[in-house]
Amino acid sequence: MPIRAICGKKTNYKIFPENIYTMKRREFIEKTAASTALLSLGLSLSSFESNDIKHLTVLHTNDVHSHIDPFPADDPLNPNKGGVSRRAALIETIRRENPNVLLLDAGDIFQGTPYFNYYGGELEFKLMSMMKYDASTIGNHDFDNGLDGLYAQMPHATFEFINSNYDFKNTVMNGLVKPYKVFNKNGIKVGVFGVGIELAGLVDKQMYKETVYNNPVEIAQDMTQLLKKEEKCDLVICLSHLGYNYKEDESKISDLKFAALTQDIDLIIGGHTHTFLDKPTIVKNKVGENVLVNQVGCYGINLGRIDFYFDKNKAHTNDGKSIIV
Repeated sequence: MPIRAICGKKTNYKIFPENIYTMKRREFIEKTAASTALLSLGLSLSSFESNDIKHLTVLHTNDVHSHIDPFPADDPLNPNKGGVSRRAALIETIRRENPNVLLLDAGDIFQGTPYFNYYGGELEFKLMSMMKYDASTIGNHDFDNGLDGLYAQMPHATFEFINSNYDFKNTVMNGLVKPYKVFNKNGIKVGVFGVGIELAGLVDKQMYKETVYNNPVEIAQDMTQLLKKEEKCDLVICLSHLGYNYKEDESKISDLKFAALTQDIDLIIGGHTHTFLDKPTIVKNKVGENVLVNQVGCYGINLGRIDFYFDKNKAHTNDGKSIIV
């Protein structure tokens, strides 16, 4: 809830010289602290002083699985954690700190509580829309009511669905899922594309029907070429529902392997394996550049936050963490 007033009364206090000195000293300390923080991130003080630094905050979730309410106080694993209302309040607080926020989800919005059994995904999409999500990709459990069930809930979502390796052209979902989306945040162009896990053997064929799965690595080459070279994006994000890593099956594509086999992706926001990371993993891509790979577990327990700071040449540094909701 927004704070409407702090005191409720107007004051007519006079500010005496010693108060002015105290205010100026406090202002100097605050500015010094801010500049020190930026220097620790590798940003120049001259850039700070000339207001060249642009700050983008990426917030993200994955595998929420219809968990609307927080876990009860007596839950053995996650007491009093999660819940849509708490997440919404946290997101709103961060947006007040920095209006340049991109809010994303890596799929598996559906399935996991009676809310999905009763509402079929309507409530989940409506609540995400109220929180002003910008985009989500599609997870395997988002097919649990079939393509027709997913299609029926699409009007309740005001955010974009993004996936580039599922071909929906012979299904009711044709035209409702975009391969990518470019967002402009305070002059920073952010290209977002999505990839999903192979559905065969994981999802009943009757649920996804004529949806065609394409190799995500091959698709990523096309997407990054388009976003970096043609769209001139300053940051490229992949919303992935491939899974973080598969130690038991090295041949299976995962986010870590996907990052290493591709290029021009700055951040992979993952899902599917319910992997809890305190901060993003750094992977070298196929040309030796760093890629951030992050995932924040499941059930809305955590909210991922990654802050990017761009200088006047669009070079950037970052700081990422997982926040308990």
